[in-house]
Amino acid sequence: MPEQSKSIYGGQAVIEGVMFAGKHVNVTAVRRKNDEIEFYEVPRTSQRWTASLKKIPILRGVVGIVESSAKGSQHLNFSMEAYAEDETAEEGAAETAKKAEPEKKGFSLGMIVSVAVAGVLSFIFGKLIFTAVPAAIEEALFKQLFENQVGHNLLEGLIKIILLLVYLYFISLTPIIKRLFQYHGAEHKVISAYEAGEKLTVENVQKYSRLHYRCGSSFIVFTVIVGVVVYSLPIFEWETIWERIYIRILLLPVVLGLSYEVLRITNAMRDIPVLRLLGYPGLWLQLLTTKEPNDEQVKVSIASFNRMLELDREAAAGAALTAHPPKAI
Repeated sequence: MPEQSKSIYGGQAVIEGVMFAGKHVNVTAVRRKNDEIEFYEVPRTSQRWTASLKKIPILRGVVGIVESSAKGSQHLNFSMEAYAEDETAEEGAAETAKKAEPEKKGFSLGMIVSVAVAGVLSFIFGKLIFTAVPAAIEEALFKQLFENQVGHNLLEGLIKIILLLVYLYFISLTPIIKRLFQYHGAEHKVISAYEAGEKLTVENVQKYSRLHYRCGSSFIVFTVIVGVVVYSLPIFEWETIWERIYIRILLLPVVLGLSYEVLRITNAMRDIPVLRLLGYPGLWLQLLTTKEPNDEQVKVSIASFNRMLELDREAAAGAALTAHPPKAI
């Protein structure tokens, strides 16, 4: 295995670009309307207490999710501001821009809401809705169908999957989300090429699949599957719909933490012929959350990844120099 493939990196798609998370810095590259690539670089900082929690199974998943969601929002906001700036610059004359301003603001707000919801579907408010609504639907429509609560939990999980697929399908039809999903595919291709030890050229990167085992889309699927198992434990039986929803919200951190561990296991086992099947549900969902990128989008993704690697190496060299300063002769 090439030495570089030992390092594990992740990222996310943003508006007209890609963010990659390095060991020392997070870098976003976006393509502006003038075809220039602009970078946004944020050093990675972590409190001691969070670093300690990241060593504890289950807890490390919850902490990582919160951190990545917060940091990802920074980079997403940068990309949206750059996009809005380019759109405004194209308005032309000042009078025309003023007339279009109300419509422009509305479009920007709609864009921000759509992307934010798509990006944090499993987290905070979106995750609460995704947890409570399927339970309420199943209770209302199928309350008398089973006496065994395991059956109700399985139906609830099925409803979650259906709602998720319908949601992703319809938002993927909008032009801006479709391009976002193309950049998502470009991100996966670059990581796969890097892990395979390939030189990062457009031609090399495009040979790889847009699907990847460590994707957050896979994580969403695992939250549904793990949730069904956890909610079916005898100690979590409920009597009323309110108890049912309350229990699910209370167990949400546990489900998220366990799902993260399952994702790690499936990624570690992806080279084992039979066990690699565990990751397939997440890969199937990525058929919706990723699209095939064009060469220009891949170029942006490569630029972001290369810049992240460059800054990471500089930071690592600086840290080594600080730890072992040169001795005076």
